[in-house]
Amino acid sequence: MADLSAIVKAYDIRGVVGEQLDESVARSLGAATARLVADDTPSPRAVVVGRDMRDSSEPLAAAFAEGVNSQGLDVVDIGLASTDMLYYAAGTLDLPGAMFTASHNPARYNGIKLCRAGATPIGQDSGLAEIRTTAESMLAPPAPRPVTGVPDGPGGGTVEKRDLLTGYAAYLRELVDLSGLGGPTVVVDAGNGMGGHTVPSVFAGLDARVVPLYFELDGTFPNHEANPLDPANLVDLQKRVVSEGADIGLAFDGDADRCFVVDERGAAVSPSAITGLVAAREMARARDDGEQDVTIIHNLITSRAVPELVAEHGGRAVRTRVGHSFIKQTMAETGAVFGGEHSAHYYFRDFWRADSGMLAALHVLAALAEHRASPHPPHTLSSLMEAYERYAASGEVNSTVDDQSGRVAEIERVFGARDGVELDRLDGLTVSLPDGSWFNLRASNTEPLLRLNVEAADDGAVAALRDEVLAIVRA
Repeated sequence: MADLSAIVKAYDIRGVVGEQLDESVARSLGAATARLVADDTPSPRAVVVGRDMRDSSEPLAAAFAEGVNSQGLDVVDIGLASTDMLYYAAGTLDLPGAMFTASHNPARYNGIKLCRAGATPIGQDSGLAEIRTTAESMLAPPAPRPVTGVPDGPGGGTVEKRDLLTGYAAYLRELVDLSGLGGPTVVVDAGNGMGGHTVPSVFAGLDARVVPLYFELDGTFPNHEANPLDPANLVDLQKRVVSEGADIGLAFDGDADRCFVVDERGAAVSPSAITGLVAAREMARARDDGEQDVTIIHNLITSRAVPELVAEHGGRAVRTRVGHSFIKQTMAETGAVFGGEHSAHYYFRDFWRADSGMLAALHVLAALAEHRASPHPPHTLSSLMEAYERYAASGEVNSTVDDQSGRVAEIERVFGARDGVELDRLDGLTVSLPDGSWFNLRASNTEPLLRLNVEAADDGAVAALRDEVLAIVRA
């Protein structure tokens, strides 16, 4: 039996094209997905399929569609799309969906993000493990690749092409009051990813001057990787914001479901600060609609400023594991209006509890417009964000190590022996020190790395704690 354990992750599928993921694998995954969702109530008539701009995405998506069709389900092919556009399709059409993308990973990778009807996530504990097992059984050796068909299905499904870009853009604009933007200059770095496809439609007709950077769709990423979490990939945006005298800069990752923000000085704004800002706005809107008990979700590596801000605004903060399937599940269980991750994933109840970096960006623009209209200068993004930036942070520091579990155990042994230290194993290991500083060390769900995040009162304290932990991790 084939082994897909290397590419089926905690909440998506991702691997090297041609080595781990090819058309035969995609075809079997399509059939397995169709079998899984066919048991849902009500049983869907079709699966929505979208794809990013990578050269491998179109043939992989077509093979996946063949697998779906082989099980008697139709396919709604929305073509080029951002991941949040796929969620829009799954929500508005009330159909399960599959998005072909490797997000921020290099060009040689591709993958699939899956959801049920209404954009409900499919993760390891909610169907992905079953999909893997079924797909592996269809790839049993010694059948040569490529597999030309998928066994044991009724066949007969069809493929319908639909363009949902205009509807997606209009839906987002309805969720945020953008009537008083006031003509800001906005530099947008699409990183040659799907933001170059969606930003022009979303911003069409808005009172804003958009300066495009790397809008050409190119899955080889000729300018820089489409991973704004790496500060090196923000440099071009930061320079352009300053040279244009822009009010704000936005950077999207490859599938444009994450958005990073740069202020007018060219300084990166912490995603935790954006989480706090959008949380305050969503709490205010919920209260305007008559809700009294408002819940906000944040993952365990967001700044402790987030739960502080939620409490100050009279809301309830709920902490969860890293990863979109965990956030969405917790939002469904709690009825939360909004959720944020420090990786710049932002989740909205009004968007089927799915993540949309574009919607978060529109919230920031609306908040900046309100700030610019106030009688108290300065009217800049940096001054607006001061209330949400309370602590210093390391950002995510990655280490490639042979023995991940052993390194984490050694950190636990060293810090657990100290007085007043609290240990938390919700996701990886979180260590809270008596002075209020903390760090989290966890294995990546998508790459062979240990990820470290540190927060403390100031940069010096962050550097000292970071270096102490890394000395053990990388020993």
